[in-house]
Amino acid sequence: MGGFAPIILAIPYTLMVTVGAFLIGFVIAIPLMFMRGSKFVPFRLVAQGFIDIARGIPPIVWLFFIYFGLPGIGVLLDPLEAAIIGLGIISAGYLAEIFRGGLVAVHKGQFEASHALGLGGWTMFTKVIAPQALRAMLPGLATYFIGLVKDSSIASVIGVTEMVFAASTYARSTWHCRYRWVLPPAAWKLACVRRAHDDQHVSVLGGHLPQAIWWVDRLA
Repeated sequence: MGGFAPIILAIPYTLMVTVGAFLIGFVIAIPLMFMRGSKFVPFRLVAQGFIDIARGIPPIVWLFFIYFGLPGIGVLLDPLEAAIIGLGIISAGYLAEIFRGGLVAVHKGQFEASHALGLGGWTMFTKVIAPQALRAMLPGLATYFIGLVKDSSIASVIGVTEMVFAASTYARSTWHCRYRWVLPPAAWKLACVRRAHDDQHVSVLGGHLPQAIWWVDRLA
């Protein structure tokens, strides 16, 4: 493996940053989505403010603030934790809008029909609205995840030993730059192509979610 070994060993850190940030963003985005569409004005303003701040500040500024700024108030994080939290906050802002867009894509007649059938709020959301909204969300979620894989390289600026950090460290120590910079783009390309390929299958499955849920109910 030679000089490529440090870069290959850094791939798990790239995946940890990407998946960790996506999961944090996913969890935070769900309440943000409901708050963003709430009729209670303070909730709506808080959600809108969070989304604007999360998306409006460059990722590198978030990472510097969390890693270098928070220790000033006694919050100490290692580079990996700071990167996951920083990119997770940004992810929450984008994912909340993707979720909201999926809900808006569901025709209002679906809500009216659910109310006419006497379905409760939770039943209506889980059995009627969510399956249709998820199908509309999938392309946006896949696109954002692919972008997040590439944005994980920003974590190198605070010392996370992901692929860019490993490649730059090796290049500086050996001056063998040309071939060492081939592997990170190749790995990103492979991950993104694979994710896009998976999304095609998930989109097909998403089209059958309402039928699948109906059959599960019949068999339960």
